[in-house]
Amino acid sequence: MIIISSRLFRHSTLILLRQTRISPRRNLATRAAMDSIKVHNSLRPGPPVPFTPIEKGKISWYACGPTVYDHSHLGHARNYVSTDIIRRILLHYYGFDVKFVMNFTDIDDKIILKARRQRLLEIEKKKKHSKAELTELGMAAFRAYATSSLPKLLEGNDGPLDLNNYASRRDAAYGKVLAGGTLTGEGKPGDDEAKLKMHINNMTAAAGAIGGDQLFSGAEEILLPYFDSLYKESLDTSDQTIFTSLTQFMENEFTSDMDALNVLRPDVVTRVTEYVPQIASFVEKVVEKGFAYEAEGSVYFDITAFEKDGNTYARLRPESRNDKALQEEGEGSLGKSLGGKRGPGDFALWKKSKPGEPYWPSKWGNGRPGWHIECSVMASDVLGSRMDLHSGGIDLAFPHHDNELAQSEAYFCKHGHEHTWVNYFLHMGHLSISGSKMSKSLKNFQTIKDALASTYTARSMRIVFLHGKWNDGVEITPSMRTQADAWETAVNNFFTNVKSLLVEASDKTDAVKNGVEELSIAENKPAGGLLADLEQAKKDVDAALSNSFDTPQVLRVIADIIRRANIHIAAPNGNLELSAIESVARWVTKIVGILGLDANASPPYEGLGWASAAALADVDPAIAVKPYEAVYSSVLSDAKSLALPTSESWADVLSQSPGTEFNSLVAAGVRDPEQLGLPYVRTISKLRDELRRLVPSAAPELRKSILGLSDRIRDFDLTNIGVYLDDRPDGQPSLIKFIPAAELIAAREEKAAKEAEKAKAKEEARLAREKAEAEKWEKAKVAPQDMFKTDERYSEWDAEGMPTKLKDGSEVPKTQVKKLKKEWDRQKKVHGEYLTKFGGS
Repeated sequence: MIIISSRLFRHSTLILLRQTRISPRRNLATRAAMDSIKVHNSLRPGPPVPFTPIEKGKISWYACGPTVYDHSHLGHARNYVSTDIIRRILLHYYGFDVKFVMNFTDIDDKIILKARRQRLLEIEKKKKHSKAELTELGMAAFRAYATSSLPKLLEGNDGPLDLNNYASRRDAAYGKVLAGGTLTGEGKPGDDEAKLKMHINNMTAAAGAIGGDQLFSGAEEILLPYFDSLYKESLDTSDQTIFTSLTQFMENEFTSDMDALNVLRPDVVTRVTEYVPQIASFVEKVVEKGFAYEAEGSVYFDITAFEKDGNTYARLRPESRNDKALQEEGEGSLGKSLGGKRGPGDFALWKKSKPGEPYWPSKWGNGRPGWHIECSVMASDVLGSRMDLHSGGIDLAFPHHDNELAQSEAYFCKHGHEHTWVNYFLHMGHLSISGSKMSKSLKNFQTIKDALASTYTARSMRIVFLHGKWNDGVEITPSMRTQADAWETAVNNFFTNVKSLLVEASDKTDAVKNGVEELSIAENKPAGGLLADLEQAKKDVDAALSNSFDTPQVLRVIADIIRRANIHIAAPNGNLELSAIESVARWVTKIVGILGLDANASPPYEGLGWASAAALADVDPAIAVKPYEAVYSSVLSDAKSLALPTSESWADVLSQSPGTEFNSLVAAGVRDPEQLGLPYVRTISKLRDELRRLVPSAAPELRKSILGLSDRIRDFDLTNIGVYLDDRPDGQPSLIKFIPAAELIAAREEKAAKEAEKAKAKEEARLAREKAEAEKWEKAKVAPQDMFKTDERYSEWDAEGMPTKLKDGSEVPKTQVKKLKKEWDRQKKVHGEYLTKFGGS
């Protein structure tokens, strides 16, 4: 028998017994519940505040999208999946009409650097270099990288930095960091140490590449900035495909990642490259109003003028307004050489383009938009002068979002009167790894594609994020993964078991086709027992979602109601409240659907269990049912060949015609392969149950044949098509459970491997015992009088074979004689046993 572990139900595809037609706009929350929502608003630090949209029932929302210069990682997944969860709750739980806008930043310093450097590297690779020239080139880049990123490597009394002294200097200068500490030896490591490790890794890889004459295949990270410093001004950037080829590719990659994570696509997508004229006009107006100024071809926002007019700057993070490091990061690495700022905190609205950078015309000359102004213009163009929600990662709060607010309020305000551009700012907590935020710039990330190909499914990743509050930081630990996996397994097992019970209770076509109406709960039926628990769970979820979308509490409520339902299922008294259990399963289905955990389901999530991907494919029923039909024909033929004694029950099983039920399902419009195959599976299960019932009264040889066929049906025939028969005691029929064939086959192979390993270990133990036994008797075969005669340490022995003199002629010491006598006595005993067992003299 195959023992199915809980993990095998992780992706169970389940039969949908009933789909109730319902208006798509129906939602679970009442109007009162919509009005009771409270949300954490970064503009109002502290506890959640009441959420009141500008227009009742409608929400305008702008989300900062990605800067598309590299592949998306789990940190991005944390941000956009959490945003998607809130959006789905507002749409499908509360029923809001949400207009969701997201941008792609496709003009940015990071994009310019990466695209330009890649182009320069491609050009350099095409040049012809001698081996000596490549080594010289590599060492020049090596030392330049150390100068800019790891200056302590240049300290030493053993000459210039080279491949011979690199390792010793690295370990001396940065050993504490490499050992997991801080550069100073105090406190906990953070982003600074993560950045140092990244630079050290780049240098170490480059040292190996240069030394191994593999410069272009292992030293790219040090070559890219070096070539950029030498040749950046040589590129003709009027050809903007240098940059757009990168951004368009990465935008498509991001969209593909979001689709794979079941993140809803935005209602409106904006791109900076499509908004440059509007951005220039926006900046002109801010200048005209006196809140910005031109300097050396760039335009900067004037914070002093803005505040003198009665406005507030840095409303999100006032404590960070003088943080020079954050200000410089917000301006971008290419903006350091721009001059003319009046105030140290003033930020660029329009940047003068330098050689090697893309450019667009403006009244100030050729330039490009600043980072922050992009979102202000695009969001305002689509949503107007005021919006309900603006969201992004917490690391964007300052300076990006604070600068967005300032320049947008400057644009829309009337002098002397503050303007509210955003009512609620939602900031998603970032994802950490070893104490540092997951970041492309730190290169301490796992891409979404890699994660989905190795350690996560889209569902399991979303469950991990649901276990943390959206506005809290998350560090994924083994215990968190275990908790999330356990929750998912509990839900999957519950769906599988409820489906099996309903299939068992509704053994007729009409029930499959129209729903188990006799098991469903009437609207006016008083709640009691499990139904009362369900009503309380609904209230608890409503309270949790109203409390700033508290998804960890929602998952706890779901786990608790499933636990209570499982208690009812396992109750020994046989009084199963199947209708109440079904209601729990349908409610859980709806909530997990709203949370985005079922990629195959669509609102209003009225099914039971995870929706079937195969059902969505709309395969020809005749093709879909073939695997089930083939197994049924094979099993029926083999069962008939057993030539079992004729009985009414056996004849009844053999006479069943699943094809008739299948035709009825097809006529009713059913297209789910599992539903279509159910008549055949149910007939096979009944046939097998009858075989098992006949075993006790069958003759020995026939009993062996029956058991062999019964096990084959369960462990191979049905397993191979994704059906598990859960055998139950006391003559109860087996429960039918649809589980992916790959998981069942893996379980079967795992079981077979364990049994093989167990058999191997048993055989090895037997051989070891036999060997030990043989060695024991071989040793016992020697008579005690002879046991010391071959020992070269002695030269004379007495009549009993005990040594009397050592090899040099001296007497054997008394202490040694005593020890030898004990050995002689033991040998005498075992030799006697040998003679008794095997005979001889």
